[in-house]
Parts: sequence; C-alpha cells; structure tokens
Amino acid sequence: MLSKTITAALRGNTTRTAFRINAIRSLAIPAIPETQKGVIFYENGGELFYKDIPVPKPKPNEILVNVKYSGVCHTDLHAWKGDWPLATKLPLVGGHEGAGVVVAKGDNVTNFEIGDYAGIKWLNGSCMGCEFCQQGAEPNCPQADLSGYTHDGSFQQYATADAVQAAKIPQGTDLAQVAPILCAGITVYKALKTAELRPGQWVAISGAAGGLGSLAVQYAKAMGLRVLGIDGGEEKGKFAKSLGAEVFIDFTKSKDIVKDIQEATNGGPHGVINVSVSPAAISQSTQYVRTLGKVVLVGLPAHAVCESSVFDHVVKSIQIRGSYVGNREDTSEAIDFFTRGLVKSPIKIVGLSELPKIYELMEQGKILGRYVVDTSK
Repeated sequence: MLSKTITAALRGNTTRTAFRINAIRSLAIPAIPETQKGVIFYENGGELFYKDIPVPKPKPNEILVNVKYSGVCHTDLHAWKGDWPLATKLPLVGGHEGAGVVVAKGDNVTNFEIGDYAGIKWLNGSCMGCEFCQQGAEPNCPQADLSGYTHDGSFQQYATADAVQAAKIPQGTDLAQVAPILCAGITVYKALKTAELRPGQWVAISGAAGGLGSLAVQYAKAMGLRVLGIDGGEEKGKFAKSLGAEVFIDFTKSKDIVKDIQEATNGGPHGVINVSVSPAAISQSTQYVRTLGKVVLVGLPAHAVCESSVFDHVVKSIQIRGSYVGNREDTSEAIDFFTRGLVKSPIKIVGLSELPKIYELMEQGKILGRYVVDTSK
C-alpha cells in the first residue's frame, strides 16, 4: 500500500514538473501576430516580393514554427522559375530548410510541444498509407506535400508543417547552422547511403564546393570514405580540401577529366554523387566511375538527360541510381552527425529581404557553401 502511495506521489511530481516546464516554455514564446514578413511570388519567374503576408493557421495535424533561419537551396530557384514538370502552387512562399521554434500546434499533434525546436523539410507531409510510405519511402508518396513547392515554405517568419514529417532538433542547437542540414544534409547523406560504399573506398563528389557538395564531402569523410572533389576554380579547390577532400580535380584546368579522375583513384571511384547541375558532368561520371561502381543522381538540372554508353555500361556492370530526399530515419541520422560535430554547415547569413540577390548568384554559379537567410531582416 505504501509503495503505491509513493508511486502515485512520484507520478504526481513528474506531471507537475512537466506542467511547469511547459508553462515556462509557453511564457517564453511571444504572442503570434496576424501578419509577418515573407518573400512571395505570384507567377513563375515573376517578381519576388518581400512584404507583409498573413501568418498561417496550423491544421489539426500540423505545427506552426516561428522560423528563425532558412537555408537557400537550388531547388528554390527551380520552384520560382517553374522549370520542372511538377507544377508549383501559386502564389508561393518558397523555402524548405527552415529551423525554428514551435509556437502553436493542432489538436492531433502529440510529438511536439510548444517551445520545441523543429525543422521544416522539403517533404512537408505524406499520406503514410500507400505502398511507398509503408516501406519508409515517404518522399516517393504520390500525395507528398512539398515545402516551398506545393506548400508555402520557410521564406517567411511563421510556417506550418505536418508534425509527423517535421524534423526534431535538439534544444540548444544553433538554428542557423542546422538549417542546411534539413535538406542539403539529409539529401547527400541519403545519396551516400544509396551508393552502398564501404569505408576506405573512393567516392567522387561532383559539385564539391556548392551547398550540397560541401556537406557531401564532410558526410563521406565521416563515413570513412576517401573523397575526390570535382568543381571549378582554385578557391573552390581549397574549400573542398579544407572540408576533407583528399583529391581535388578542377574541371576548368583538366584536359582529360576522365583520365585524371581514374588515375587519382587508381581505376576510378567506387561511387559518384552527382550534386552538380551540369548535364555534361552527370553523363561524364558514367565514364570515369570504376567497374562495378555506382553513379548516384541527385542534382536536378531542368530537362537534363544522363547519357551512358550501353556497351561500357554492360561490360563495366555499373549501376545508375536516383536518390531523392531522405525519410524520417535518414533525417534523424543526418542531424545526429551534425549535433556530434562530425559535419558543419559552411554558411553565410543574410537577411530574408536579400533573397533575390542570392537567386542571381545561384544562376551565375557563384555560390560557395550555403546561404542562410535570417527571417528577422
């Protein structure tokens, strides 16, 4: 009888403690405004407006995140220009690398509390009932809802996300640094898993100094792989090597890039991660990859085709694999690499109002690392 009384008292204390923690968190969250700053466009390729827009209301299955920082991805540029075969919603607020604080939640949400850190990913929500969702391939769900594409994204101060797919971010994490992990990090980590390489094998990262490539180099090194980076320019070469690339091939200087890569890796890399948006570079990777190697397609240049000689493809027995964004397991694993300090985001922080300038730099191929926008500016 006494043990039951003690147990009940402990449970009561636990409940009261949890209540106090949640109450303190709630007090720290400012009131939710009716309007907010965001960047919105009303037609593909049209003007990008930095203006006051309404704050969205979370549905029963959604959380409302006060976005503090959002990474800027090349996909955001594609969404704005509308050059993919999948139509965007219009008008649209782009962005899908949003890191912030939960300030409201729907009645059906049980896995997030007010004050928790949360991440808004490319995959905003999925049906969770189709054959793809059931096998952990939620990104391939035919009913997938995509942040910054079919669902207003993170280039605003408050954004909604399906609580099931929203990323859990440990309390105290640097939200600016973790923002690019929510798409770029997860995407390249999944691509490296798709390549099925063993520690000590060579992996070539095409586009090694860009937003995805700079993270791919670090994840590959943390996974025990030998990294060959490919990009253009001395500055990018120094950058890729500083992140862990053992060898760097400058495509602007190489007279025979296939030969140079194969010689540097003693026969070609065992795997290639194509985050470059150059169709020529993508096709070239099928030539220099090692016999029995795997070419993983990640970057999505508009209207691109990957060309591979059928004879060489068969005789070398290479595999070409597509890798989309990661699922919930990939997300938690990719974030874990980051929180343990094995991967860092090479970022430059600018104000949200400067987003059009970042798009210009992307189109010119002048991005080194990753831009992150501060939604308060």
